[in-house]
Amino acid sequence: MDMAWIISFLIFTMVLLGSVGLYQILGSRAAMKVVKRRADGQIGVSDSGSDSVTLNFKNKLDAVLTRLGEANKPTDAAEVSSIRQDLVTAGYRQAKAPILFMGAKLLSGLIALGIMILLPGKLLGYPTLTNQVVIYVGAASAGYFLPMLWLRHAIGSRKQKVLDAFPDALDLMVVCVEAGLGLDAAIARVSSEIQFAHPELADEFDLVSLELRTGLSRSEALKNLSRRVDLEEVSSLVALLVQTDKFGTSVGQALRVHSDAMRVNRQLRAEELAAKLPVKLLFPLIMFIFPSLFVVIMGPGAIKIIRTLMPVLGNH
Repeated sequence: MDMAWIISFLIFTMVLLGSVGLYQILGSRAAMKVVKRRADGQIGVSDSGSDSVTLNFKNKLDAVLTRLGEANKPTDAAEVSSIRQDLVTAGYRQAKAPILFMGAKLLSGLIALGIMILLPGKLLGYPTLTNQVVIYVGAASAGYFLPMLWLRHAIGSRKQKVLDAFPDALDLMVVCVEAGLGLDAAIARVSSEIQFAHPELADEFDLVSLELRTGLSRSEALKNLSRRVDLEEVSSLVALLVQTDKFGTSVGQALRVHSDAMRVNRQLRAEELAAKLPVKLLFPLIMFIFPSLFVVIMGPGAIKIIRTLMPVLGNH
């Protein structure tokens, strides 16, 4: 028995060492290929075939979405502008974003319709022709409007991230301004400092800094920030900075007062969420926790009562 354990352990050790050695050899060969490509000047060449396959798939998908988007493009300029504004608020600022989004809506509807058509009639309960048409139209409509739901979710998620990061960024801006930096330099500094902790707000501040460098006036750059983010807190800060710049008052003092107000608002929001917690816990308590407690507490007593009364009732 001991010899069998020793032989098994030796076999396991040999397989493990062989696997590690094979992995090291293959890894060193891949690394040498990368070094050779870089030495030959082929830095842009993909190191693996999967990257090229992914890139080709992405290009083909972009081409398909562009064609579908051109076919599904709204004729109303106001609707196109509204879609572009929603995409910018969600963080998608590419020029082709509205076309790709409209193409995604049409493609999603076609995919949903195709799935419903491929489903066997048994799963649908063998519907009549009229019911089939209704089901297909409903599936296509649901698939068509599904990207809109995703866009609303993306906008809400990005707004919440920006809102959570805004008080900290404002405190940091106050420190930068009171340390002697100008407002433009403070915005650029805050953008670089919060890049890893809050990338969404850092991107917005970085875009403001780029607009200021290109010669856009500070008021216009700040108003563009307010339109992109579409948050009441950001809009109030922009109005404060525009008024401060217009009348020549102290930027540091204005930011300090606004930062204190933002901190109070954040505390009030936290207290509001804490006050809503008992109401939100009421349904899980009633549906899941109370029945379990009731069974655990009353179960043993009920079993004892049944065992005691059943013989008595049986005799009668």
